[in-house]
Amino acid sequence: MTNVPPPPQSPYAQSSQPMDPTSEKTWSMLIHLGGAIISFITYASLAFLPALIGFLVLKDRGPFVRENTKNALNFQLTMLIGVIVGWITAFILIGFLILIAVWVVNIIFSIIAAVRANRGEVYRYPITIAFVK
Repeated sequence: MTNVPPPPQSPYAQSSQPMDPTSEKTWSMLIHLGGAIISFITYASLAFLPALIGFLVLKDRGPFVRENTKNALNFQLTMLIGVIVGWITAFILIGFLILIAVWVVNIIFSIIAAVRANRGEVYRYPITIAFVK
């Protein structure tokens, strides 16, 4: 028998090495801030994207970043439901109030979560449906 070397790994292979605590805090803070920034720009309709991307890419890199990205994703998906309800009810004018409320709540709670993540705390958003467990 001959020794066959293992196939070379792709330079694009995803690393699942754990992050150090400082990196976990930084990435968690950026995921929460990403929700606030995208919410500000798109009126909360695409604010779930940073949390979704962060959860998919970083969930196996550490418990702190996993918990924060999961909480951010659940919150942003809940806010997306609020945006959809707001647009559906916009024809009776109450929808515009719902859209403004969702926009403001999304920005405020995302900033609070970013500050807490920077302190090393896991922030649990209020009024959140747990889609991802």
